[in-house]
Amino acid sequence: MLDRERLVAFGATVDAARAARFYGDVLGLRVRSDDAFALVLDANGTELRLQKVEALTPQRFTVLGWQVRDLDATLATLTARGVSAERYAGLDQDDRGVWRAPSGARIAWFTDPDGNLLSVAQYATA
Repeated sequence: MLDRERLVAFGATVDAARAARFYGDVLGLRVRSDDAFALVLDANGTELRLQKVEALTPQRFTVLGWQVRDLDATLATLTARGVSAERYAGLDQDDRGVWRAPSGARIAWFTDPDGNLLSVAQYATA
């Protein structure tokens, strides 16, 4: 039944103005609204609601990710905008922080200003 409905993604921020600058200016998402409860962004037609919270303990796992067509170009743009890829001990990442999954997907991780772990991935083509 929900397979025909629109997905809404949720996250959290302790500083909505800082999050709006990052998600808007750095990642290029359009801010749709900003009220007392949430900063709402348009992620290519998917609503991303960053709930305003007083305290946040970021999770160690990816909370939000994008499937991209050209990982190299995406990383070049993110790097030019001040984003650094996360590095993990024991994970074979290249010099830009890209890991190749067993499926052939290439993935890089980075954090938002609240420490939420985000990713970009280019899936292998058949």
